[in-house]
Order: sequence, then C-alpha cells, then structure tokens
Amino acid sequence: MKAVVDPDLCTACELCVDICGDVFEMDDDVAVVKVDTVPADLEDDVREAAESCPAEAITIE
Repeated sequence: MKAVVDPDLCTACELCVDICGDVFEMDDDVAVVKVDTVPADLEDDVREAAESCPAEAITIE
C-alpha cells in the first residue's frame, strides 16, 4: 500500500499525523507521507486517516 497527500487539497489540520504519525508528518503547512510503502501493521491507521481527512487530500494506492 502507498499513501499520497495532495498538497493542493491539504488544509494542514494535522488529523492524519494525529491518527498515524508513523506515516504522516507536517512539512511547513502541508502533510506529507514519510514512507515509500506503508507497513502492513499500519494500513488500517492509514485508511482511517484517509477516511477522516476533511479535505479528502489523502489517497491510497
């Protein structure tokens, strides 16, 4: 699994970081993914982060 944050949609609410800080981090005023491939044990957290994103800026591939 791979997660992608669209920087044009991200509102910097940091919800994804709160839900899964092992995968997401803030880079100035936008969230970024800090791993190339999401570890299997974090996939559920990444799905939750994507579903919880108010801007729908996170996609999963």
